[in-house]
Amino acid sequence: MLQSLDTHWREHLAALDHLRQGIHLRGYAQKNPKQEYKREAFELFQRMLDSVRAEVTRLLVTVQVRAQDVEETAPHADVQNVRYHHADYDEALGQAAAATGAAPAAKPAPAAHKVGRNEPCPCGSGKKYKYCHGKLS
Repeated sequence: MLQSLDTHWREHLAALDHLRQGIHLRGYAQKNPKQEYKREAFELFQRMLDSVRAEVTRLLVTVQVRAQDVEETAPHADVQNVRYHHADYDEALGQAAAATGAAPAAKPAPAAHKVGRNEPCPCGSGKKYKYCHGKLS
């Protein structure tokens, strides 16, 4: 369906380019070329939408849905009984540090992201931070 929409959109853009190249001739007929371009572009867009709807409907009508076989779902039931054994990460880290003779390096705490005054407010209002929550501080 997405491929169908993409194909029709590309054809629509090509038609708009073709329309733009010849629209200046409408001025000789005492018609405003800009208004004529808007009118014809809208008609082209409506035709594109109609053709996309028709093709998507045709695709959905011809789709055949297959039910999953019981055999396909059976292997997933055996997976629940499987147990995995992994070495504890801290033990492995401690053994590696003991082998090298060095203490494990402490990871720095992640720094909090500071919002700039002109960035969008993180609350999602769409305003700049300085006009939204930046006013409060």
